[in-house]
Amino acid sequence: MNYIIKNATLVNEGTTFEASVFVSGGEIAKIVSGEIADTEGYTVIDAKGKYLIPGVIDEHVHFREPGLTHKADIYSESRAAVAGGVTSYMDMPNTVPQTTTQEFLQQKFDLAAEKSLANYSFYIGATNDNLDEVVKTDPKMVCGIKVFMGSSTGNMLVDREEALAEIFRNAPCLVAVHCEDEGIVKANLQRYKEQYGSRAYTALHPLIRNAEACYKSSAEAVELAEKCGTQLHLLHVTTAKELDLFRNDIPLIEKKITAEACLHHLWFCDKDYERLDNFIKCNPAIKTEHDKEALLQAVSNGKIDTIGTDHAPHAFDEKCAPYFSAPGGMSMVQHSLCGMLELVHKGCLSIEKVVELMCHHPAELYRVDRRGFIREGYHADLVLVEKKDNKVTNENCLYKCGWTPLNGTTLHHVVTHTFVNGNLVFENGIFNEETRGIRLEFNR
Repeated sequence: MNYIIKNATLVNEGTTFEASVFVSGGEIAKIVSGEIADTEGYTVIDAKGKYLIPGVIDEHVHFREPGLTHKADIYSESRAAVAGGVTSYMDMPNTVPQTTTQEFLQQKFDLAAEKSLANYSFYIGATNDNLDEVVKTDPKMVCGIKVFMGSSTGNMLVDREEALAEIFRNAPCLVAVHCEDEGIVKANLQRYKEQYGSRAYTALHPLIRNAEACYKSSAEAVELAEKCGTQLHLLHVTTAKELDLFRNDIPLIEKKITAEACLHHLWFCDKDYERLDNFIKCNPAIKTEHDKEALLQAVSNGKIDTIGTDHAPHAFDEKCAPYFSAPGGMSMVQHSLCGMLELVHKGCLSIEKVVELMCHHPAELYRVDRRGFIREGYHADLVLVEKKDNKVTNENCLYKCGWTPLNGTTLHHVVTHTFVNGNLVFENGIFNEETRGIRLEFNR
């Protein structure tokens, strides 16, 4: 169908203005200011009083398929994503089997083509011994290479210096890293197990996976990337100290070293463990209030380049296990945009900055083809947002796991419409499930 989204407040490329957008053939056909005379052949949506923004690109999710579908799957989590204004996502390789070969990578693309309501891409995962598979990656068709320089499942921890250097040196596209020093984490874990045993509690988590572990690993990654000329993206930065590794004095397009923050590290701090326990246990850990405030400042001043979710669902019962047994990760993708807009509501950020970090910058950093901006000729990935009280509960979240750490929180924005490739996939709580997202392409 063809649409006119009229009288919207567009937030795009650092400006906010009233205009109407014509959507035709899956693309943004026209952006028009003023009155519209001819609407024949179009379905008209009056967006007066609503923000119109580009679809959010979440470059960091774990949708758990294949192999872990009791926690989540591509269908359920992409559905939650579009309800939250996320029109494209990039999914991580720690599934079962792990996405460490081109064959397994293609299997995930095939699954998404059948099931995903949003557009998609998938990282190939690096190991100590799969360089031959990594270098086969097509940079025009795959978002990036994921390297765990910290704990992961199976054999995905890359802890041999020679292997790490070869990956960084030969990577055909962006390398995204999880940075926590394994030696520091293991030593801390052993010490606290000996001290507390079965009495251990979740507030120990940021002491075990501490700031020292994060900084040491992140600094090593940056040093190696600078030697190798790698396009390096540090995921889920959590500490004030790590921010010294990043620049804000040059445009994003000129940066070789970039950083992501996640909503939960901007939202929670270590004071929240008593209230939320394992439901905010994640890796790397949520840390101090000082770290949270430093991250918020870095989001504002340009040292942080993108906002991702690290959406990582686990079953409710798994999260209710004792601290040492409970897995790390939480569900955030449905509420990431409105959660970031809550920071606007509180006066921490501008809405233009939120759109830059969640839409423009992921598109620029990953060189996503014709997405992330409201521009004529671009794919019509568009989101309408209304200022309205929006109480988040476990009952109204759409995650397969059925819970959210934001349970009981009232946000002050709600997504009313989500367009994916010009298709109105979500409208006021109703889904159009006749369409599917498509594979992202990259101009590299």
